[in-house]
Amino acid sequence: MKLIIRIVTALVLAVVLLAGLVLLLPGEKIARLAADQLETQTGRKLAFGGKVRFSFWPTLGVKADAVTLSNAEWAGPEPMLQAERLTIGVSAADLMRGDVRVTEVSAILPHLNLATNAEGIGNWVMGGSGAAQSGSETAASSSGALPLRIEAVELTSASLRYAAHGEAPVEMKNIDLSLLWPDPAGTVNAKAVLRPAGEPVEVNAEIGTFAAFLAGEVSSVGATVRAPGGKGRFDGHADINGEAGGRLTFGAENAVQTGAALGLFLPDALAQKAVFAGDVTYTADGRLSMRDLAVELGTNQLTGAADVEFGDRPEITAQLQGGALDFSSFTAGPGDPGSSSSSADSGWPEEVIDASALGLANAVVDLSFDSLSTGGVTLGASQLNLTVERSRAVLKFLPAAMFGGQVQGQVVANNRNGLSVGGSLTFNGIRLERALGETAGYDRLNGEALGALDFLGSGTSVAAIMQSLSGKGWLEAGKGFFTGFDLEQLMRSGGNGGSTVFDQMTASYTIEGGNLRNEDLLVLLKGFRAEGKGRIGLGARDVDYLFSPQLVRAGTDQVLTIPVRIRGSWDNPDIRPDLGQALQPKIDEIEQEAKDRVRQKLAEELDLETEIAPEQDINDVLKQRIEQEARDQLLRLLGGD
Repeated sequence: MKLIIRIVTALVLAVVLLAGLVLLLPGEKIARLAADQLETQTGRKLAFGGKVRFSFWPTLGVKADAVTLSNAEWAGPEPMLQAERLTIGVSAADLMRGDVRVTEVSAILPHLNLATNAEGIGNWVMGGSGAAQSGSETAASSSGALPLRIEAVELTSASLRYAAHGEAPVEMKNIDLSLLWPDPAGTVNAKAVLRPAGEPVEVNAEIGTFAAFLAGEVSSVGATVRAPGGKGRFDGHADINGEAGGRLTFGAENAVQTGAALGLFLPDALAQKAVFAGDVTYTADGRLSMRDLAVELGTNQLTGAADVEFGDRPEITAQLQGGALDFSSFTAGPGDPGSSSSSADSGWPEEVIDASALGLANAVVDLSFDSLSTGGVTLGASQLNLTVERSRAVLKFLPAAMFGGQVQGQVVANNRNGLSVGGSLTFNGIRLERALGETAGYDRLNGEALGALDFLGSGTSVAAIMQSLSGKGWLEAGKGFFTGFDLEQLMRSGGNGGSTVFDQMTASYTIEGGNLRNEDLLVLLKGFRAEGKGRIGLGARDVDYLFSPQLVRAGTDQVLTIPVRIRGSWDNPDIRPDLGQALQPKIDEIEQEAKDRVRQKLAEELDLETEIAPEQDINDVLKQRIEQEARDQLLRLLGGD
């Protein structure tokens, strides 16, 4: 029992003696010792511009105000670290041996000024008179200095400025960071809370062989990121210069909500479930490769590979495959032909088109899919190629299954000097009611067609582009029908309604100033044929067209033509027979017969020696005859023959 009492008494006396020795040390002296060791280990100067005081609990060490840690020589005169208050914890055991080992650094309202140089080295990479050791040497030698031997770091309400070489600085505020590094040769555990847009984003990371990592070697890295509505995970390897490789996964129930928390303001159409997974590799020169890529957005799924080269204008290359894709939420809106809220007489949308996205990146993307709905147009199994270069995008159909047939060619959107759109397309087997209905909101013409189309338009809105369209084209269609009028009924009673079935239709056309003009429409119908010519207002969404159906009377060679005039808006045109046009051939025939009879009568009454030619004017004939009679009378008066 006496032995136990003596041991306990000795321990108590030792603790009291240790506490007394620590209390006798001035706070400034401990701070100076810690600063000197930090400078020895890192090559950076730790300065105290305010009050320094000793602390015993909960941390053995000092608290200091207005603290700064110097920057790397190449990074400029601004300190790498500034803090309103800094707490430095020391090892009591080492302190008793006359040494000061920093076990903890915590800071309130610190500001980190981070940067990288042309070689990609960060100003946080530190070294001092004790050169950094690596590998087993680092683990085995307790006397060798590490690049930064601080067992724990905690920053509260920190701000950060990060300037990568040659890039615009990035600034963040209200950051909380804690770092635990109990074994100098082991793993560091870091936890950070970022608030890029106000909402907290939590990052939990583990970095193996952290000392080697700080010395520039590649280390294993695992990190989990949690943001409102979403979570991401990376498992792989990385180095302090930013190079990394591994498996990256991410999932969000609402991509817009999660993106907003990360400082990314996404379109409302992305307010749906999003999943990303891929093997990623990032190099220090700004190249990102993604393999075994899988992306889900709502019900849409894409797989493939992609590469991104970051710079002033990122360069993107991708090969993607998809199943049944539905992007209608990205494109459909009020006034779109494919939107249920639009009507044919509502006119084209006049909202200004923002085509600035064409200048955000250069890209070459190959995309294949089973089907694609854009809201206005629906495609079947297709292969597309999209090339974007300096605000000019070219979409190639290789081919595309569209409107029930196939379309080949390309469509171009150019925003280099104002927005213009154009294209050169050939098509085969397309359904006219789908093609005209999905693109122009006009579905009165039905049939399967082939043909070609070249077009060009410019303007800041859909309305302006449609009103400026120019181009040309042709089409041929087999059996089909027009809805809204029946030619036979029109010629009998003059009424609208019904439909006109045809066996064949051919036409060519030109486009100028938003007006399509055609002069050679030929439609073969059962029992008669029809020709047509006129104007279709693509910009004004109106029509002024004349059909000329020709009927042959049974048992005769007489042809009856009763043209049909179509005028008005696309949704409600006025369709009726043009009796003036119908009677004009008969009027011309009667007029010609009357002229012939007058010529014959004049020839008989005036005793003309020659027959009046049809092309001669009757007035000229009469004038000549009067002049001849006057000459004859004058000769008789003078005594001539």
